[in-house]
Amino acid sequence: MRVAIVLSILRKELKETLRDRRTLLMMIGLPVLVYPLLMVGLSRLQESQTEASEARASSIAIWGTAPASLAAHLGEARHLQTQPWAASSDAVRAAIDNGSAQPAEPIVEATDARRGTPPPSLRDTLREADNPVLAAARRALTSREVDAVLVIWPGFGTQLDARGLATVSIYFDSVREDSRLARERAVAALRTYREAVLDARERVLQLPDGFTTAVDLRQRDVAEASRRAAYALGALLPFLIVSLSLFGGFYAAVDLTAGEKERGTMQTLLCAPVRSLEIVAGKFLAVWVVATVAAVVNIGSLAATMARILPAGATAVPPSTFVLTAVMLLPITLTVAALFVAIAAFAKDFKDGQNFLTPVYMFLALPAGITMLPSVELDAWTAFVPMINIALLVKSLLAGEARGELMFLVLASSGLYAMLALLLAARVFDREQVLLGGKESARALLGLERRHGGVPSPSIAIVVFAVAIVLGFYVSLSLQDRGIITILLATQYGLFLLPTMATLLLLGFNVRETLRLRMPNVIGTVCAVAVGATAWMAVSGLTVRLMPPPESLTKAMERFIQLGDTPQPLWVVWLVLAVTPAICEESLFRGFVLSGFRTLGRWPAILGSAVLFGVAHASIYRLLPTLLLGIILAYVAWQTRSLVASIIIHALNNGIVATLAQRPDLARLVGIDQSSPTPSAAAIAIAGAVTLGALFTLSRLPPPVDDL
Repeated sequence: MRVAIVLSILRKELKETLRDRRTLLMMIGLPVLVYPLLMVGLSRLQESQTEASEARASSIAIWGTAPASLAAHLGEARHLQTQPWAASSDAVRAAIDNGSAQPAEPIVEATDARRGTPPPSLRDTLREADNPVLAAARRALTSREVDAVLVIWPGFGTQLDARGLATVSIYFDSVREDSRLARERAVAALRTYREAVLDARERVLQLPDGFTTAVDLRQRDVAEASRRAAYALGALLPFLIVSLSLFGGFYAAVDLTAGEKERGTMQTLLCAPVRSLEIVAGKFLAVWVVATVAAVVNIGSLAATMARILPAGATAVPPSTFVLTAVMLLPITLTVAALFVAIAAFAKDFKDGQNFLTPVYMFLALPAGITMLPSVELDAWTAFVPMINIALLVKSLLAGEARGELMFLVLASSGLYAMLALLLAARVFDREQVLLGGKESARALLGLERRHGGVPSPSIAIVVFAVAIVLGFYVSLSLQDRGIITILLATQYGLFLLPTMATLLLLGFNVRETLRLRMPNVIGTVCAVAVGATAWMAVSGLTVRLMPPPESLTKAMERFIQLGDTPQPLWVVWLVLAVTPAICEESLFRGFVLSGFRTLGRWPAILGSAVLFGVAHASIYRLLPTLLLGIILAYVAWQTRSLVASIIIHALNNGIVATLAQRPDLARLVGIDQSSPTPSAAAIAIAGAVTLGALFTLSRLPPPVDDL
């Protein structure tokens, strides 16, 4: 081998490589820019989560009778909110009082020769038989009713007065970050209390410092071994699921787009008698199948490997949890496949495709590693963050901590992002200039060029809806300390009405045509009033009987309807809860969205706008009633060709419900009182008949004309 020739070829290849700016960007620029950005972002997120946890008071349930000195000390402790007998029951009180439940006993493997008890290093290794106290504590902690349970065992005060050893137990859940923090705070408070008692004893008895013990503090983790193992597994598995899903679709997307351009078969495909939507649908499904199969195979292999390595029974995770975790592949792979296909279509060849998708891969995969941070959990803030929300949901599923409301938000938002990615892919494949390697402005590609008249397209309607919902959700969370009225007004006018009007004006759509700004005829107005006065009773009555909401949601809705802890004047309630949502929400859903979906046909447009209307209310328990009401509102707006008709129904629906909530005497007239919060069967039947009669009358009106 001739070394000189080898070195010459080396110099040639390095020069050609370094001349390629994209290669330099991927080799040097991307690591220099992306890694610090992601790491700083993740560290800031963890810091903010930690700061928020430390600023939040820990809820501690006190079971048992605490001496006045201990109660006063705990009440003065910083960031501790004590709740006597919270989340307890009569059985718990009886078990503590009659001594049938005993504090956890240390497992004596090594003893202190002087005291005959385990040394402090073994204090946390406890054995406790099943009893009502342990069961109730585990139930209260896993359901998040409290953050920790402090049990003051009988004779605590008597033992202290007799200068004996008083026993107290702290029950916590090591799987929950809030519970671990509450344990630390409670332990710190009890230690300072014990030091105060010891100081008093040693002064009275003239004993040397540290001679006495006073308080025996026993910490009991209520999380079963299977939950702790699943929690540890949940820190790594979500990241692997996201990474493997991305990896499976990476090369398939590049080969089916940029690879076809390089082979010259894309032009042949475009010349065939097929539509661009059919092309993108076929390619998307192919990439999705490859990504899903690759993810399932990789995860299955990983699970089999872990099962072989780990001892039997190390992770007793229910099979249903693994099934739900596997279902999470669906929104991930849908979004990934659509996004990869759309972006890879811009590449001219296979190398360009790799260069385009590599940063996308990194930006999607690395943030999923946030599940490895113990202080970051799924909450209302992270439920709308793409990819991260799915990773955190998988983590909470494995730990048995997933809540129905948050699961609904995650799946709804993930479905929305997948839909947006599909729309982007369809838009790219609709532009032959992009597919043939040409360039096109971003405004033209995204359909944001200014028009003169007309109505929005379905894709623009979905994009405006997505922007309004995501921004509205986060703005409402950031304003939650400002009061319900401020949140409602800011959300309705600033994030529903403002984006709608701004899009109409900036893109030049016909405002009157898009929003259906015309008065309904007399029949339409009468039917709208009849539906607005009765539909709420028929819809809510049926859905509440079929799917009773939890008590927490009922109380939250009661507080929401009266606009705070104290009832507001009725005119304020009508203005904020009835008129404002009627104008703002109807402008977006029955105006902008329904007009954007009009090209899909009457019933697809009605059902599509109703589904988005239900999702916008961000509650799994409110999805069905708002979906049904959305269908009624869209149908009336379509049949009357008027947004005013749906505004009338929406305002009457909200206003009547709010009025009955504040006027029990009127509510009793329709069979609603505290003993029976739902309308009577007769009232529901009458309301349903009136609603159906009005809708039938509207169905006899002539169909909409094309010029609206």
